Amino acid sequence: MQQGGGRTTVMLAAFEGWNDAGDAASDALKHLHNLWGAAKAATLDPDEYYDFQFTRPSIQRSGGGKRIKWPSTSLTKASVPGTSIDVVFVHGVEPSYKWRAYTAELLAHATEMNVDYLILVGALLADVPHTRPIPVSASSEDDELQLRVDIEASHYEGPIGIVGVLSELAHLASLPTLSVWAAVPHYVAQSPSPKATLALLNRLEELLQIPLDTEDMAEDAEAWERGVDELATEDPEIAEYVKQLEEAKDTVDLPEASGESIAREFERYLKKRRKE
Repeated sequence: MQQGGGRTTVMLAAFEGWNDAGDAASDALKHLHNLWGAAKAATLDPDEYYDFQFTRPSIQRSGGGKRIKWPSTSLTKASVPGTSIDVVFVHGVEPSYKWRAYTAELLAHATEMNVDYLILVGALLADVPHTRPIPVSASSEDDELQLRVDIEASHYEGPIGIVGVLSELAHLASLPTLSVWAAVPHYVAQSPSPKATLALLNRLEELLQIPLDTEDMAEDAEAWERGVDELATEDPEIAEYVKQLEEAKDTVDLPEASGESIAREFERYLKKRRKE
């Protein structure tokens, strides 16, 4: 998604709550925020958008003192070393009120910060086995982006969260936008979900064309999968259910597994080797 000549600014957004199964999306952005040393750029006033009886503030203690942490939405910014890409991170809790005003304020910040592309990151619960690669889908309503990154428009109909609202309003504002979603196994919905987070990071690596250091996350994902394996073996019903999901997944993916997906993974491997 890098543009020729000059710098490219990409806004990455994820929201805790309904759009973030297993905290996979928000954890992916936190990983990149820490990796690139993002610095605070702006904060949205929480009093305008949150019901504190529903999303409660919390007490945090540090160094003998304490402070109240309010649910909020923050924007931070980083320049990716060795590239011409600047990244604006949007990380917040899905708001309770004024979704149109909330998205309008975020898009105003995007305009002020000269954002060229918006990538929305989410995670949903699905009937997928934990023992197979986590499915990650990408979609966009922007014709140019569809061609550039070989994706299609979403055909989903039904309830949406703030990610869906922001995607639609950004598209109407002519900001090139795409959405990336990971499918988290619903029977292990509790956070964290490092395998789903890793799958999202791998997809973002492809989209941004930036090699990412995910070694620690890969180790966490392997440990998570082993832990779920052990839990599944203790419950015959869960073990049988996982087996059914595996068979269904393998049947659907069989043609792709022998061709396109292997080629895509090999191409990603070669790109990382060249960068190293």
